[in-house]
Amino acid sequence: MHKLFHYSWIAGLLMIGAAVVALSLLYRQLVFDSLIEGETRSNVALTRSFANSIWPDHAEFILRASKVPPGELASRPEIQRIDRDLRSMMSGLTVVKVKIYDANGLTVFSTDRRQIGEDKSANPGYRNARAGTPASDITYRDRFDAWEGVISDRNIIATYVPVRVQDGAPVAAVMEVYSDVTHLVEKMERSQWKILGGVLGALLAIYALILGILLRYRRLFNEQETARLVQEERIRHQAYHDALTGLPNRASFAEHLEEAVRRARRTGWTLGVMFLDLDRFKVINDSLGHDAGDQLLRIATSRIQRSVRESDMLFRMGGDEFTVLLESVRGPEEAAVVAQRILDVIAEPVQLHQHEIRVTTSIGMALFPRDDPSGIRLVKSADTAMYRAKELGRNRFEFFTAEMNQRVENQLLLGAALRRAAKAGEFVLHFQPRVSATDRKVVGVEALLRWRHPERGLVPPADFVPLLEETDLIIPVGDWVLQTACRQAREWQERGLSLRVSVNISSRQFRSELLVDTVAAALRSSALAPEFLELELTESLLVENAEHAISIMTRLKNLGVTLSIDDFGTGYSSLGYLRQFPIDFLKVDRVFIRNVDKNAKDAAIVRAISALARSLGIGFVAEGVEEAGQAEYLETCDCVEMQGYLFGRPVPAAELPEMVSRFGSQTMRLRA
Repeated sequence: MHKLFHYSWIAGLLMIGAAVVALSLLYRQLVFDSLIEGETRSNVALTRSFANSIWPDHAEFILRASKVPPGELASRPEIQRIDRDLRSMMSGLTVVKVKIYDANGLTVFSTDRRQIGEDKSANPGYRNARAGTPASDITYRDRFDAWEGVISDRNIIATYVPVRVQDGAPVAAVMEVYSDVTHLVEKMERSQWKILGGVLGALLAIYALILGILLRYRRLFNEQETARLVQEERIRHQAYHDALTGLPNRASFAEHLEEAVRRARRTGWTLGVMFLDLDRFKVINDSLGHDAGDQLLRIATSRIQRSVRESDMLFRMGGDEFTVLLESVRGPEEAAVVAQRILDVIAEPVQLHQHEIRVTTSIGMALFPRDDPSGIRLVKSADTAMYRAKELGRNRFEFFTAEMNQRVENQLLLGAALRRAAKAGEFVLHFQPRVSATDRKVVGVEALLRWRHPERGLVPPADFVPLLEETDLIIPVGDWVLQTACRQAREWQERGLSLRVSVNISSRQFRSELLVDTVAAALRSSALAPEFLELELTESLLVENAEHAISIMTRLKNLGVTLSIDDFGTGYSSLGYLRQFPIDFLKVDRVFIRNVDKNAKDAAIVRAISALARSLGIGFVAEGVEEAGQAEYLETCDCVEMQGYLFGRPVPAAELPEMVSRFGSQTMRLRA
């Protein structure tokens, strides 16, 4: 833009100069053409006057002058009479010289007698006039007169005019009239300079105006260009940086990873990729609010930045996930030192909204080229190692191993097999009875998902249910479980066996906006009364977003179904929210039931939960009951229902009626 403006400024000046020169030449040409034309008319008029008034008196002499010797012609008395008559006619005019030529080009008369007798037959002006056309030319001061061959000291217009006795008559002679236009030329030149000065001033004023506009445009353009560059930089920064923490984002990480891999491959360095995930961040974010979650992410970012080396790069991948590129590490030992520093600094207490909390992180690491020569697979390897760190208890780091890769591949194969199983109808339901703690009557059953693999037979739930939870399959499979359990309960009712069926609801199902509609549709399509359906919800799921959970549970209760909290005591309970949940049962986890009749601490926990449930008007249910002693102790704790191998293992739907009938009238009495 600066060069363009510079060139336009020079071009403008050149254009003005060219315009002034062109106008000057044009004006001069027009003015002097007009001057010559005017003087020509004047001289033609003078010649006509001569032809009308003087010519008859001198025609005879002029026509025979060629017979007089040239040297004697100037001394003839006729010359004096012609001179007298012409000067009388020239009086008061600007005519300074007159010459008369005969038909052959002989200078018969001239007011400059030195020129009398000259032959001008070859003169262009004479020849034009002899042919009948007046011809004029101007000779400027101090310039050579091409027609006369002399230097004139005045501005002269010389006009050759044909002399005719009357219009249409042959040319009898040629008269040359010299007019002095020095004063007119000077006046016209002064006028020319004034006009050109005005034109130049006007052009300069216009140019100044245009220049001002250009300067303003240049300023505006520069401002716009600066704003555009700033905007582009801001957009680029936003595209490659996280708005909350200011860290480079996932897109930036992908570019830097490729560059780091190329450098490591070229130099032979070891490159470390570290994948971090804050443990239980969602619980903190939902319980304390998103503002607290954002503040925690900024604090974690600052702490991680203090822990890594100056040459390392930290990225936020989204949510509570971070990555670190460790360039030029000497091996796993140096990467482990960095990881341990991060673990230590993250674990320091954090003050959030008047709450002091402690948060931990799980870290997975992979090294180039040891673990994989590909940057993308390196990230997946680090991610796999991070999930392994979570499985091993969180707040730790793990390096990627080949066994992890095999495990991931097995999970991928298992995921594909689960999708085939869902399409092929390989999933089935087994049912485990729940009995009344007082009379051991079977009051309900829990629907448990099983996978009947065509080759492996029944696959243990622990081998596939967690993977279902991690994928989108849990939604359609969970809906199928709900619909199948409702139909089965209705079928039993039609055969005279009325049992409440309980169904576990996954976290993904509970977060779905369609859960309430799905439950309503299952009840409607099976014609099952809602009081015979119980939905089991996990404790941690409800605490993640208590307000949302209360809203969903209220809508479910409005359908008439029973609600229970499963695995109570193993999550992060909030007694403040517990009293707001519209629930019917607390199902105490088997970990507290296993030694309830032998371990005083377990017994104290169970009694505390029982007292809490009783005070809130909630039923206390024990699961995992396997021994008669456990059952007897639970009966003393106001337990309302029990479930476990002591009363029966999960069985297919077809076997459940027989199991119930063996205990007679749906009653099972256990004796110590």
